[in-house]
Amino acid sequence: MRLKLLSSILALIIAGFSNIAYAQSVQQVDTISVPARAIKSPMKCSVIVPEKYLEQGDTDRYPVVYLIHGYGGDYSSWLKLTEPQLDSLASVYNMIFVCPDGRDSWYWDSPVVPELQMETFITTELVPYIDANYRTKATRQQRAITGFSMGGHGSMWLAMRHPDIWASAGSMSGGLNINKPKWAKSWKMATRIGSQAQYPQRWVDYTAITLIPNLKPGELNLVIDCGVDDFFIDVNREFHQELLKYKIPHDYTERPGRHTHPYWQNSLRHHLLYFHEIFTK
Repeated sequence: MRLKLLSSILALIIAGFSNIAYAQSVQQVDTISVPARAIKSPMKCSVIVPEKYLEQGDTDRYPVVYLIHGYGGDYSSWLKLTEPQLDSLASVYNMIFVCPDGRDSWYWDSPVVPELQMETFITTELVPYIDANYRTKATRQQRAITGFSMGGHGSMWLAMRHPDIWASAGSMSGGLNINKPKWAKSWKMATRIGSQAQYPQRWVDYTAITLIPNLKPGELNLVIDCGVDDFFIDVNREFHQELLKYKIPHDYTERPGRHTHPYWQNSLRHHLLYFHEIFTK
């Protein structure tokens, strides 16, 4: 009887500590609604802050990493599917993470869907909103963006078009050259920019790889990786070779892996370390 009672007490203590830890974790994650004009409003986002951010009296400001998801996901994908411990990583690296809802937009301003101007929303509405409502280090040097799959393309697209906003960008298994006949009807791209057959030049103009000739060496800190068994491996190698052609410094890695969340969970740690070293220079 005594043993059973002790076991029950121990279980309650453990449960209590678990609930405390869970409550602390939840406090580090905000789900916010950002007013928007460029897209259907509002936009839901997850914002994850370091534990220190919540301490009484803390007035520090923090660098921000924008984490953007792949096709079929939403603002919760990073936390629910890829890395449930984002709060711990935010505390380890003393960063704020912002996870917007990509709405299968490929992070473009759609010439087809007027209410889906995602590039404009992120660059002119979301970033200023985060800087106004959180204690961020609001400079390009202290801002990075990375993502997986569609988000890998999106992070390169946004950073290369807006180096005044981000100094650092990453791509994990990104679809870095969408202008391929085999993908003409894939991932809602044709509903966002028009069909490849009808608008062939648009498919050239809206792919990240075509922006490389406009980059200046050293303008952006770039980190790119892809699994060797990923269906996007060939376009990642193509992107890498194009960066080499134009003498754009970058960090490029191929590792064993497929187009999966466990791969991106592992990849994220490499990207965060890369950004951390830049933020703390």
